[in-house]
Amino acid sequence: MAVCLVLGILITVAEPDLQVLANQVPAIPNLTLILTVVIGVGIFLVLAQARMLFNIPLSYALVFFYILIFILTCFAPDDFIPVSFDSGGVTTGPITVPFVMALGIGMASVRSDKNSNNDSFGLISLLQYRSRSGSIVTRDFLHGFPVYAKEVFTAICPIIVLFAFFQLVFKRFQKHQLIKISSGMVYTYIGLVLFLTGVNIGFMPAGQFTGETIAGNGKKWFLIPIGMVIGYFIVKAEPSVQVLTKQVEEVSNGSITQKSIKQGLSVGIALSAGIAMLRILTGISIMWFLIPGYTLSLIMTFFVPQIFTGIAFDSGGVASGPMTATFLLPLAMGACEAVGGNILTDAFGIVAMVAMTPLVTIQILGLADKIKERVLKKRVIMEIENVAEDTILYFD
Repeated sequence: MAVCLVLGILITVAEPDLQVLANQVPAIPNLTLILTVVIGVGIFLVLAQARMLFNIPLSYALVFFYILIFILTCFAPDDFIPVSFDSGGVTTGPITVPFVMALGIGMASVRSDKNSNNDSFGLISLLQYRSRSGSIVTRDFLHGFPVYAKEVFTAICPIIVLFAFFQLVFKRFQKHQLIKISSGMVYTYIGLVLFLTGVNIGFMPAGQFTGETIAGNGKKWFLIPIGMVIGYFIVKAEPSVQVLTKQVEEVSNGSITQKSIKQGLSVGIALSAGIAMLRILTGISIMWFLIPGYTLSLIMTFFVPQIFTGIAFDSGGVASGPMTATFLLPLAMGACEAVGGNILTDAFGIVAMVAMTPLVTIQILGLADKIKERVLKKRVIMEIENVAEDTILYFD
């Protein structure tokens, strides 16, 4: 449990999505937001592992904590509510997802009971709780690269030190494994530096400029279909989605395909992006969508196969990754600013919507799979009965 707490904190500090979100929230100091989130993730990673250890059904844990969340929203300031839900989404990004999912599958693999595969998933769900000239752009990238290189090194260094400590104490990995892990860390470091540099210098301004242009051209309602199209395709570029769908297919032995999960996610994200743009245009409170959405999701957990529940709630986390935080959120902020809305209450919350809708779409996929399985089972039984009846008649 102590190891899970430390790992949860260290991994989340290195999460690039959280850094991106913290830089965009004007109401909360960066350090305050980051510390609050990382401590929360560490605590809930411990609780998630305890749930697996004591074999507590995921549905019970989800219902309890979501009820607690919605009770807290009754007392929290309005400006903090969308940001809090967005924070839950961005914590499950390209650093957290592969590590935590591998941790969950590793923990579940040492159990021999029939629910071990179902408990492989569900950890992530509990963690959520202007144009310039070429020379100026080049200068901006050259200036930003060393800054983000230092930030990433500071964030990822504690993870490397902790890994080295475990290796010295337990001597778990062999030479070829150490080389493989070290190479992976180097690739991760380079990738994160390039990602943060590109996002902060180019990608986020592009999203904001797009939102401002669409909302400011006199045809504001175009935001809804355009947002839905962007949402449908942007999830395909989420790195964490690739990790999740691959592990789902492996754990389920191919019975749950990557294609079906990706399609369910694309439909869910398109719907959430459309709702987010509608909120920007009308100013409707996000709670009118979150409460019914999560209520429906939690009710479905008692009727859907448990493995689909875990996948659904994990999918909500991984769908709200770096592409959402760095393009959809700036897009919403730009549009909100152009129409004169309140950025804190209207623009923020799009990550929360992206994290919610897959809970419904993936569980509907699981429900359809369950119904299909029952229909197939009945058909097989009827065929066996027909064969038996024909055999009896033959002998008669």
